[in-house]
Amino acid sequence: MQYLLLIYGNEGYWQNIGPEQQKMVGDYMEFTKGITASGHYKGGNRLDSTSKATTVRVRDGKKLITDGPFAETKEQLGGYYLVDAKDLDEAIGIAARIPGARIGSIEVRPIVSVSRPS
Repeated sequence: MQYLLLIYGNEGYWQNIGPEQQKMVGDYMEFTKGITASGHYKGGNRLDSTSKATTVRVRDGKKLITDGPFAETKEQLGGYYLVDAKDLDEAIGIAARIPGARIGSIEVRPIVSVSRPS
């Protein structure tokens, strides 16, 4: 089964790259190598800052565009991993090893498989 592991944290942590952030980058590289070698890794990316986000809504048939995120929060979505895991427990185990879990949180969401019309 596939799971999306959503990485949340304070994006201010990455504003000044010092030894702590450099270590975290190395930890992410090692984590990604490990889940790739184990066959769990299906994809993933780091997201740009929320200051570069655009939120789109349609209300009464009109498109409303807002710069930035939908809501002000302490933790922002910073990236994700798409993984294959045999069950939720295995997906949680993988999520717990993501370096960002030490300073933020990881949301584990099952992917719902939907048949696509041909």
